[in-house]
Amino acid sequence: MAAARRDRTHFLYIAVVIAVALGILVGFAAPGVAVELKPIGTGFVSLITMMISPIIFCTIVLGVGSVRKAAKVGAVGGLALGYFLVMSTVALAIGLVVGNILHPGDGLHLTESTKGVGAAQAEGASSSTTDFLLGIIPKTMVSAFTEGSVLQTLLIALLAGFALQAMGKAGEPVLRGIGHIQRLVFRILAMIMWAAPIGAFGAMAAVVGETGLDALKSLAVIMIGFYVTCALFVFIVLGTLLRLFTGVNLFLLLKYLAREFLLILSTSSSESALPRLIAKMEHLGVSRPVVGIVVPTGYSFNLDGTAIYLTMASLFIADGMDQPLALGEQISLLVFMIIASKGAAGVTGAGLATLAGGLQSHRPELVDGVGLIVGIDRFMSEARALTNFAGNAVATMLVGTWTKEIDKERVNQVLAGQLPFDEKTLLDDGHGGSPEDAEADADRSREQDAPGAQAGEKTQAGV
Repeated sequence: MAAARRDRTHFLYIAVVIAVALGILVGFAAPGVAVELKPIGTGFVSLITMMISPIIFCTIVLGVGSVRKAAKVGAVGGLALGYFLVMSTVALAIGLVVGNILHPGDGLHLTESTKGVGAAQAEGASSSTTDFLLGIIPKTMVSAFTEGSVLQTLLIALLAGFALQAMGKAGEPVLRGIGHIQRLVFRILAMIMWAAPIGAFGAMAAVVGETGLDALKSLAVIMIGFYVTCALFVFIVLGTLLRLFTGVNLFLLLKYLAREFLLILSTSSSESALPRLIAKMEHLGVSRPVVGIVVPTGYSFNLDGTAIYLTMASLFIADGMDQPLALGEQISLLVFMIIASKGAAGVTGAGLATLAGGLQSHRPELVDGVGLIVGIDRFMSEARALTNFAGNAVATMLVGTWTKEIDKERVNQVLAGQLPFDEKTLLDDGHGGSPEDAEADADRSREQDAPGAQAGEKTQAGV
């Protein structure tokens, strides 16, 4: 029975690959028709996005609420934020070096048709750090879910988790109830995933139809340079850190997350894979509190791909308009952009708005140059999303290792294919708690599954 389920999901992702290829073909063959298919891709991403807030809420509340000491949660969060800051700086530095070596904007000229694009994009960017910080606080507890803000949901979930932790045994019935809700939400997500081929077809056809081959040819240097830079960052920087601190081979981790990377590639949004990353990292053996804190926080603060993009795109525009940035200007502009981009991760087009907003505040005369890059931003968005996703997966492994909240034996078994991920429920009961809480988690899992826990028993049987 389990093998049959795995086979079906395997065919699902083969269908996604075929759908992407068909979308590219339709985009080139009939651009006008392809552009009209855009709502299909947008609809699929919206279906995934609507599940993010409840999944983050359930995951964090269950993780924080089941931890005995609040200090542990604070330690995980502090360590994660420190790591995010360091890696963003490294990504910025790499982007600066490559951008100054390539000078990809040399020889381009701004046309009248591209001048209005930058101002329009700048209007969508955050105006200040204060606005960003105040935006974390929702208008009501319920609006955190309805407005779809990851950071607002994170705040409410942390408050609820700490409150349940303080309630002790009195909060256990609530935790069990949230556990059941989490099962329901992940089951709905598994159902939505069967629409992935349709969404991938619509999204890819639309972007190819809108962009066309000419734009890709004329801007190939910046595209190729950006993709190569992101690949170097992932395989050299992240791969080295992962090997040194966890002993895990990066290629094995990327293979384990292959379906999520395919989903991101077809939708151009790392947010579409956020719920699956939470489920898969728990299944891999990282404790539930670490996953619940690091993954949602990383989606707003660990933007390695976005940092590289903002660096290279700024240099590209400045060179293309024959107004190169001095080193001091490069650093101050990009530090501002990293702050302004918080909370915009995973959303297609958010990087372009942040780029335009940063230029507007520092070098207004360069805003019109955003039009030079808008034609290929969607393709660069895919590289940003893939890099951000890889960075958050590695960050979760590293923080889990540093806080000793990871089951290394289980990691090896999962990456070796001995404990396959349950694509039907997207849950792995009994392996999401910290080592000191493993017994309590197992008891809670048995209580939840008492009436008929066939799926949970099968998972446990494979351990």
